[in-house]
Formats: sequence, C-alpha cells, structure tokens
Amino acid sequence: MTPPDGRGIRGFVSLPGVPGAGGDVFRVLHVCTGNVCRSPMAERLMQHGLAGRLGDAAAGMLVESAGTWGHEGAPMEAHAASVLAEYGADPAGFIGRELLDDHVIDADLVLTATRDHRAQVISMGHAAGLRTFTLKEFNRLVRAIDPATLPDCGVIERARALVRAASALRGWLLAPSPDADEVHDPYGAPISYFRSVGAEIHTALDPVVTALTGIPAAV
Repeated sequence: MTPPDGRGIRGFVSLPGVPGAGGDVFRVLHVCTGNVCRSPMAERLMQHGLAGRLGDAAAGMLVESAGTWGHEGAPMEAHAASVLAEYGADPAGFIGRELLDDHVIDADLVLTATRDHRAQVISMGHAAGLRTFTLKEFNRLVRAIDPATLPDCGVIERARALVRAASALRGWLLAPSPDADEVHDPYGAPISYFRSVGAEIHTALDPVVTALTGIPAAV
C-alpha cells in the first residue's frame, strides 16, 4: 500500500521540578503515510518507553505523529492497536492527522518510516533537514554516539544535543543498503505482518529512547 498508513496524536510526559518541565518541551514527531499504522505505533511505543524510564520524573517530552497522506480524524488500524497492547503500550484515544507545516516547525526531532517520508518532510523547509531522520537511520547514528559526550544537565538539553550530534554524523555512517533505513507499510496486511513491523519499530526505538534519556530500559 502506498498512501494510508500511520499517524498520530498527543502524548505528553511531564516532569515537575526538572529543567524544561512545563515551559520547555522536547517534541518528537513520527511520520508515515496515512498516520494509522506505523507512526501511531512508533508514537505510542515511544511514549511507553519514556514513561517506563522516566516515570513521573520525566522532563517535558511531547511525542506526536502525522501522515503525509494522513487520514484526518481516523482511528488507528485495529491490528496496530492490538500490537501496541501486546507491548503494554496504550492505543486509546488516537486520532489520525495530516502532516502540516506547524508540526514540522514545532518538532525538535522528526522520525520517519521511510526515506521518501524523510524527503517529503525536508522539502517542506523550516530547516527540517537538520532534525529529520528515518527511525532506523537515527537508531544507527545514536548507537555510534558516546553517551559521555552528551550534557548531563537535564533530559531536554541532552535530547537536543543528541539530535545535533546525530546530524553531524549523518554523512559518515551510511546505511549498509537503501532498504536498511525503511519500515515498510503493513496497511491491509494480516496481524502477523503488523507484529513484524511492530517488532522492527520497537527494536529501533529502544536504543533511541535510551540515548534520549540516558536511562536503559528496565529488564
């Protein structure tokens, strides 16, 4: 399938008493095609990972999603919701939306399902090229960054430094193949394929959330 497939909503994890809480927010935007499959799964899995690491002590992290051909107002695909529930993530309340300029302008980090989505986001302008990556590309880059080089003055400053470091590395760490940076569209596929895509997204996100927060996932 090409157009319809994943996009999201709003997930805010607040951090009382920590720099950036309330006023300052680090915004992550996940992008796919329809915003009903891939990007909703990425959005809710990232929210789940952040909450598990940071709990009530999390700095302001707003995780959203949208679609380049977004199904405005549509619910998440049922198979995508089922996969999220299997990971313990909450699919409730999701509403699909179409990618707009404001979404890109507001985002500190844009993570796309494919290289084509990345190109579409960058083509919108707003200096998006410095903070837009495919999910798997960003995973590859952050795993090469020494955590000791990141600031230890709050989650938001750490996250922004991580994006800058990843952007600087982009031309040096290339994908082993073009397909290596793609998360393929499960729209219309059986739940077994959604599970496979959900596992890809979860595996790619785990090191990303660890790098953003400086906290590994609980075993």
